[in-house]
Amino acid sequence: MPAGPAIVLVDPQLGENIGATARAMANGALTELRLVRPRDGWPNRKADANAVGAVDILEAATLFPTTQAAIADLTAVYATTARHRGMTKRVLTPRAAIAEIRRVIADSGRPGILFGPERTGLENDDIALADAVISVPLNPEFPSLNLAQAVMIVAYEWYQTIADAPPEQLVTNRSAPAPKEALHKFFEHLEAELDDSGFFPVPEKRPSMVRNLRNVFERAGLTVQEIRTLHGVVARLAGFGRRNPGRPGSDDQA
Repeated sequence: MPAGPAIVLVDPQLGENIGATARAMANGALTELRLVRPRDGWPNRKADANAVGAVDILEAATLFPTTQAAIADLTAVYATTARHRGMTKRVLTPRAAIAEIRRVIADSGRPGILFGPERTGLENDDIALADAVISVPLNPEFPSLNLAQAVMIVAYEWYQTIADAPPEQLVTNRSAPAPKEALHKFFEHLEAELDDSGFFPVPEKRPSMVRNLRNVFERAGLTVQEIRTLHGVVARLAGFGRRNPGRPGSDDQA
């Protein structure tokens, strides 16, 4: 798994937020945390408590006296901010920034992303040190993010570039998807019972009604176990109907 960008927190205030940041980093497989002048000192027990299982990121975090010192060995730096600062800077979405960061890493570069303090965000002097700005496209009426949320968005975008999860999958809980043969046998069972119950009173309409019913079950992506269950449902309903021959008919459904 390739190493991701360094996460640089400039003047973070609460230890709890640093811990939550480490947790967000771990979610996205980011491991390098750099801290610039944490207000409440470092190490911080409150950070450990909020990191949950990401304490190793906090233990490996490095401390710096200035932003300039924290980024001295980096070859590409991105500053996160929600406000335009009157500077001529490229502004990237997190997704576009991560794509660029991947190219930096592929070229043996060392990228990093700056995050400012919780209350005010990065100062202009810190943003001026960056090659580009990352801005998250959010509701313009309420673009506010807390520190860990902002890091989580970047961590998520990073992990999507290395994850192999398919965009969609069927979770069958150990029951295999039903083969077409099993599905067709269920259709035969269902349609035979519907014929017996008088569900198709108009012969001319039967083919289109059968197609519609089959289409419903074809779309469902049924498993082997679900087919068995449906067989049981049909059998039970058919048995009930035979024991109660005076039940209401199905003419209205034709």
